[in-house]
Amino acid sequence: MPAVFEKLDRIKPIYDAVYKFTAVVCKLLLIADILIVAFQVAGRYVPFIPDPSWTEQVVLTLMSYMAVLSAALAIRRGAHIRMTAFDRYLPKKLIMVLDLLADIAVLILAFIMIFQGWQYAQQIGARGNYESMPWLSRFWMYFPVPLAGIAMVVFELEAIYNHIKAFFVPEEAKAEEKTAEAAEEEVK
Repeated sequence: MPAVFEKLDRIKPIYDAVYKFTAVVCKLLLIADILIVAFQVAGRYVPFIPDPSWTEQVVLTLMSYMAVLSAALAIRRGAHIRMTAFDRYLPKKLIMVLDLLADIAVLILAFIMIFQGWQYAQQIGARGNYESMPWLSRFWMYFPVPLAGIAMVVFELEAIYNHIKAFFVPEEAKAEEKTAEAAEEEVK
């Protein structure tokens, strides 16, 4: 069985690349948010700088992208919210099974986000435009939901794989924790 895992581990660099790309996108969105808000504030108080009306809606849209993509990154790091109060009282195998079930549930949620989010983006979002930018469809306001669903599927598949691998290769459970810690350090 470990030979199968060795072959599947070869795609780990793809997960690493997707993680790094998503982290870079989140950082760029944060920088754009900061710059737009600084421009908006300067426009209010400095007479020769214009105070455009589009800044608030753009900042909120970028924040929604950043929030849901950051949540997908948390899945890979294992930093999402979870109840651990009983973990020290339960057998390790039971905790591993419960973690696997939780990740399967989040995977199902991710698929719901993809399909329902896409429907909302196409149906509700495509019907309207931003008030301050009438040329831009509200589709882009709803698009972060299916986009985050895709990112969550990618990272959940890796998490589920790691849980299954930990059942067959016990030392992988410790390596999985180190990978999550390394990914968190890499983002910092």
